[in-house]
Amino acid sequence: MTTQPDLLYSEEEEALRAAVRDLLADHCDAPGVIARTESDTPHDLKAWKALAEGMGLAGLLVPEVLGGQGATHREAAVVLEELGRAVAPVPFLTSAVVATEALLACDVADDLLAELASGRRTAALAVALHVAPGGAFKAVRHEDGPLYGELTGIADAADADVLLVPADDGGLYAFDVRADGVTVTPQISFDLTRPLATVTLDGAVARRIGDAEPAVRRALRAGAGLLASEQLGLADWTLTETVRYLKERKQFNRPVGGFQALKHRLAQLWLEVVNLRAAARNAADALATGESAEEAAVAVAVAQAYAAPVAVHAAEEALQLHAGIGMTWEHPVHLYLKRAKADSIAYGTAGAHRAAVAELVDLRAP
Repeated sequence: MTTQPDLLYSEEEEALRAAVRDLLADHCDAPGVIARTESDTPHDLKAWKALAEGMGLAGLLVPEVLGGQGATHREAAVVLEELGRAVAPVPFLTSAVVATEALLACDVADDLLAELASGRRTAALAVALHVAPGGAFKAVRHEDGPLYGELTGIADAADADVLLVPADDGGLYAFDVRADGVTVTPQISFDLTRPLATVTLDGAVARRIGDAEPAVRRALRAGAGLLASEQLGLADWTLTETVRYLKERKQFNRPVGGFQALKHRLAQLWLEVVNLRAAARNAADALATGESAEEAAVAVAVAQAYAAPVAVHAAEEALQLHAGIGMTWEHPVHLYLKRAKADSIAYGTAGAHRAAVAELVDLRAP
């Protein structure tokens, strides 16, 4: 029997939110994030160490018997909301969610899971960031042991310690990025806080840890579902900051936020963000409570169909309503717009997810 989704935050989740927000206030202030995007090391390793080792957040989805926290997707969603609010350049989504979920679908990765849960190592699933759950993904060639091929658009691969690579023999293989025959080349990324890379295998040898298809399907479903929480945090921050700015900025000796036309725009955006919160929480709850695969797939597809346009709209409104200051490099709003745009095609576009919903509930267009 289907249970009613719980969209409210528990006391424990609110406490987790407060702790993560305080930590990010110390480690991911806007000037620091902007400066890091101009460097050769976009990831903030100190912030990641504090989150992963200091708070144990890298192991949220890993069972306690395997060295993790034994939490659920609901707690991971709260963390991602806060990371979205700070556009934090850390590999939580790609390593602690997507790669971890792929490993949880395998049977022989207990040691690697423990390392990821501890925060000592990070991993990246070598599937292009734009691939939607259930979508076709590229695999490398398996030639009697060694693997050959090139995979592009792999998020956070440049700073990962381990790569999880699907091969055409149906297997998922784990590679150390420093292994012979493995080359990771950074690509030019639109979102500088979540860099992409090309992974090239030229005779690389690694162990098979499981079957690629179910592992990738599970990983991308969790990634898409929890990405909506990151987009929620992003949209909520841009709305909050825009309201604050319009209360302070004056024109004709009155706050700009008092003008009716701007009030209407902000009210519409507030409604969109509230609806996004419901969709994102529903997806996280469906993943956490172990609903049937079809029900979870519907919740994830609905969340992503709605989240991408709302996050982009919120960031665009923030940029416009901050006027001239919003166009400067020093103001962080450009980071949010770039993250929102990049997220809008991550793990499938909104259009792809709308089509998935139509298929799942048998309401295809005529």
